[in-house]
Amino acid sequence: MEPWILLALGSAFFQGLRNVAMKRIGHALDQNINVWGRFTFLLPFTGATTLWFGLPELQPGFWAWCLAFAVSQNLATLSLSRALLHSDISLVTTLWKVSMIFLVVWGFLALGEQPTPIGLVGILLAVAGVYLVNASRTQVVWYAPFLALARDRGQVYTLLSAFFYAPSVITIKQLALLSDAYFATFMGYLTASLLLTPVVLHTSRTHFREIPRHWKDFLGLGIFAALSTIFTTKAYTLTLSSYVEAVKQVEILLALALGVVLFGEKARVRAIWPGSLLMLLGLVLLKLYG
Repeated sequence: MEPWILLALGSAFFQGLRNVAMKRIGHALDQNINVWGRFTFLLPFTGATTLWFGLPELQPGFWAWCLAFAVSQNLATLSLSRALLHSDISLVTTLWKVSMIFLVVWGFLALGEQPTPIGLVGILLAVAGVYLVNASRTQVVWYAPFLALARDRGQVYTLLSAFFYAPSVITIKQLALLSDAYFATFMGYLTASLLLTPVVLHTSRTHFREIPRHWKDFLGLGIFAALSTIFTTKAYTLTLSSYVEAVKQVEILLALALGVVLFGEKARVRAIWPGSLLMLLGLVLLKLYG
């Protein structure tokens, strides 16, 4: 098996574990300090890789793109954290993958990129998968699954996260082009952490004293987030990014397994697995041929 495939699979695995840690912290504390912990506790690990590979020469515009990434990443991750609080991890991870569709929209608006016919088929399959995810619970009329999607707070937050994740991808790529992948990752998340810190001090001050009691979850959150990011970045250097993202869609299957094993989501997984697999197929087609 080629190295980039192993790196992409490793990234999907650690991203799934990162979501588990976020779900645990979100239930124990609150969502703002949850997101702050993710951004802050990965910094020692991403900072170490930056020092190891050396500081790059920065190109003009780096700091403006850094701020843009921090804003979009904060909005995406705050929404994801709230989604994990209100819905099962298997459902959130599956539905969150529609971020690839939003990425196509952002790519068209910002860069003028258009999907191929096969890419459009992938989008339609992914949308059909979203429909099936909700269809098992709402079998009254044909449009009921879409109403469930709009009324479920967990799913609404998931779609918001997916929407804001797309511009964060565009901005982090710009940061990497203006520096390198390691420094871009470190400074992007450092800026995101600094932006969020005043908010957390205002809304979640009392939870700071709880961090030592949950140090294992916060440490795991930082390690898993850092490893997922580093593995993805390294895989990008070995092959096309679209190939890497296509392989990473296996996170949907991992989320279904983690939902059953760690959170007892057997009934939910039984209901959504057909739609999840259809979404997986559609998103792989979109990433490989879109």
